[in-house]
Amino acid sequence: MKHIITSVFALLVIMNAKAQKKTEEKTQVVLSDEEIKPLLLKNACIGCHKKDKKLVGPAFKEIAKRNYSNERILELIYKPEPKNWPEYKTPMAPLSFVTKEDGLKLAAWINSLK
Repeated sequence: MKHIITSVFALLVIMNAKAQKKTEEKTQVVLSDEEIKPLLLKNACIGCHKKDKKLVGPAFKEIAKRNYSNERILELIYKPEPKNWPEYKTPMAPLSFVTKEDGLKLAAWINSLK
């Protein structure tokens, strides 16, 4: 009985953490196209990506269609997975210099393009 109670409690804690994370993503302020431009320039995003058009990498709108969470986009900024985009010949380089704060702002903006 003690193990069941402990398991139920652990499950509730995990479910609460997931719900809180989703709420935080939904309440994150999304920058406008004008507000995001300095971050796109600063972090060299626009060298390979455009909002609506394929360039060296996929359009931001195409990325948004993948329904990645903001945290997942941040992970992919730091450690790209070329297998996710096999139709592109040039794999994305890891962008370890992007701050977590900037990365999450970029991710929230990308996800707003759905």
